Amino acid sequence: MPRIARVEITQIDLAPKTPRSDAIQAFVTQETPFIRITTEDGATGTGYSYTIGTGGSSIIALLRDHLAPRLIGAEADMIEAIWSDLFWTTHSLAVGPLTALAIAAIDTALWDLRGKRLATPLHMLAGGAKSRIPVYDTESGWLHVEATRLVDDAQAAAAKGFRGVKVKVGKPTGREDIARLAAVRAAIGPDVSLMTDANQGFTVAEAIRRAGLFEAAGLDLAWFEEPLPAEDVAGHVRLAAATTMPIAVGESLYHPAQFRDYLARNACGIVQVDVARIGGITPWLKVAHMAEAFNVAVCPHYLMELHLPLVCAVPNSAWLEHIPQLDDITEAGITITDGHAHASDAPGNGIAWDESAIARLQRFTPIVVA
Repeated sequence: MPRIARVEITQIDLAPKTPRSDAIQAFVTQETPFIRITTEDGATGTGYSYTIGTGGSSIIALLRDHLAPRLIGAEADMIEAIWSDLFWTTHSLAVGPLTALAIAAIDTALWDLRGKRLATPLHMLAGGAKSRIPVYDTESGWLHVEATRLVDDAQAAAAKGFRGVKVKVGKPTGREDIARLAAVRAAIGPDVSLMTDANQGFTVAEAIRRAGLFEAAGLDLAWFEEPLPAEDVAGHVRLAAATTMPIAVGESLYHPAQFRDYLARNACGIVQVDVARIGGITPWLKVAHMAEAFNVAVCPHYLMELHLPLVCAVPNSAWLEHIPQLDDITEAGITITDGHAHASDAPGNGIAWDESAIARLQRFTPIVVA
């Protein structure tokens, strides 16, 4: 088996394509830690992770000082063993985002390396359930966007063929949220799905109240996303029992066991596992299959380029979220036709990196661990 001989670490900061704000925060910049793993025979795999503006330097330090040195001499195909070793090595810092985001960069690189070595695209390597997935758009629905533009952008997204659009909620009053949602529903009609996202902004009582208002307004919402702080599983249990809308959670969970708690207690109806925040492709697939056992759909959060092959790998995926962010450092975007994104047939993770752009935009000369 090939052994790892070299690890390169760098970071690229990417500005959002449009201003992004929600009920609790703004997306300042995508800090993008990059890992390139090379084996003794010269094969390479590229992985990455992200933050929304803080913590990138901490992830780089964790990779440089603690994780990358443990990779040297390891058998690259022993992905499960490597993931477990890295997790337990940093267990005093887990479960949490910094550790998960750092391990994810390594894990996604190892899967890319395996796919390239086997000349197999990730969606086939990881399961091969389908070749395309419906896409919904988030870029038009940020909380700061005023109603007229919100409607125009939603109509434009629908005209481009998107099968759904998502609108942020969390205005001071339920009346304001309903007015925005109702205007979008009237503009896109009944055949385009409408999702809504509170970004953990409500108390339990207010989430139950607003869910009731949304249902009474006849908005036909596909789901109510992150209505409560992610650590409040009991609150989600109460909310899920009080509404017929599917409750969507997952972008702020960092270990499969946290999803187990939600699923076992009927606290969610949609799983939105994030491949970076869960710690990579290895645990992402475990969460997806766990959700399948509970007959719950997977609709992952963000990172559409990497999530595209993953949702095509598993049978219980329902949607891909469209938020473009890698255009400046890739040679081609994902292919979307008839409202569906199509998995790439390229071996590995299917992302065509623009190496010259990466070299130009990286914050520092790559750190080499060998």
